[in-house]
Amino acid sequence: MKFNRILVTNDDGIGAEGIKLLTGMLSAVARVYVVAPELERSAMGHAITMHKPLHATPVEIEGATQAWRINGTPADCAKLGVEALLPARPDLLLSGINHGSNLGRDIYYSGTVSAAMEGMFLGVPSMALSYAGDDREGLEWSARFVRWWVTQSEFIQPPNGMLYNVNFPQWNHQPPHQMVWVRLGQRRYSNDFHKRIDPRGRAYYWMAGRPHDAIQETDTDVGALAGGMITVTPLQMDATAYPFIADKEALPIPSQLGEGLWP
Repeated sequence: MKFNRILVTNDDGIGAEGIKLLTGMLSAVARVYVVAPELERSAMGHAITMHKPLHATPVEIEGATQAWRINGTPADCAKLGVEALLPARPDLLLSGINHGSNLGRDIYYSGTVSAAMEGMFLGVPSMALSYAGDDREGLEWSARFVRWWVTQSEFIQPPNGMLYNVNFPQWNHQPPHQMVWVRLGQRRYSNDFHKRIDPRGRAYYWMAGRPHDAIQETDTDVGALAGGMITVTPLQMDATAYPFIADKEALPIPSQLGEGLWP
C-alpha cells in the first residue's frame, strides 16, 4: 500500500528514541510529519487543552518533512496536526513507538492510544504502536517492521471508526515469529502510594504501580505478547455493555416528584 503523508505522534515526547526511529524508517516510503509533545505526557489519557494557548514550535527531526513540538497532550497533537498544521490530511496516523507496552486496561490511561483514538475520531486511519522495552535494538526492529507491514499489498488499514493497538514483545536477539489478532486481556495494577513531607511540612504522595498480567490467556494481547508474538487489537469507541441493556424496560417517571415519593 502506498501512503503520501503520514502523521507521527507519541506520548513519550518529541525527543524520545522511538519516535525518531519510526520517523526515519517511514521517510523512505512517505512524507512524514511529526507533531509530538515537548515533554513526556505518559498516562495522560485523552486529555485535551482548552484553557491555555497551544504553541507549535518547528523543530528538526531526521527524515521528517516537517516537525513541531507542542506544549500540550498527545490528543492535542493529533488534533492540531490533522486540523491545523499539515498541508493536507494525512493518509495514516501512527502514535509511537511507545517505550513500554499498552495492554488491557492500559488503553484507558495511555496517551499513545489516545492520540491514535483522536486520529480515528477525525476520520484518519490510525494505529498505536508500543514496544515492551526501552532498548534501541528492539525499537529499531519494531520501526522496521512497521515500515514493511504498512507497505504490503495485503495490509488492511483500520476501517472507519476503528483503530489498531499494536504491541511488540521485548527484543530477545531474534525477531518475533508471528503477529496475531487478539482481544484485550487482563492487566491490573497494585498501586503503592509513598507518603513524603515537603520542606513546608505538607504531605505529598508518589504513586507507583506494579502490573499483574493474566498471561495464561493466550488469546489476548497480554498472553500473546508474553508468548513472544506481536499483537494487534482492533479498538472502537463504543464501550456499551449491550447484554445488560437488552432486556431492560423503560422506567416511567411521575409527573410530580413530591416529598411523598420518598421513603
